[in-house]
Amino acid sequence: MKLLKIISILALTFGLLNAEPVAQTGEKNGYTVKLKSEKSLVVGDNIFFATLQKDGKAVTDAKVKAKFFMPEMPGMPYMEYKDKAKLIDGKYKFMINFSMGGTWQYHLMFKTADGKVHKVRSSVNL
Repeated sequence: MKLLKIISILALTFGLLNAEPVAQTGEKNGYTVKLKSEKSLVVGDNIFFATLQKDGKAVTDAKVKAKFFMPEMPGMPYMEYKDKAKLIDGKYKFMINFSMGGTWQYHLMFKTADGKVHKVRSSVNL
């Protein structure tokens, strides 16, 4: 039994030490969207940065917001966290609080200067 505990602790430690920050790239309506986390995702507060490009040029005049959610499952309610991004040094920064580990789906929405709203969908795991 002691050996099982030691193996479990080592496996958990190895997993935590090798966790990587999120780095995802997508395309939507001619825009390149990059989503990165400041560090590896954790239960609790997580800082994300999104960058937008159109024709290879940075887009810094959009309004960006994110919604991360986990669908309802047996014994667990629907969970959702949103934030509006602030432009800092050419990157849109926002914070999401994950209440538990698992797969979180997200919608990253951005409204461009021409008034059009674009939505990128994907997911992250923690």
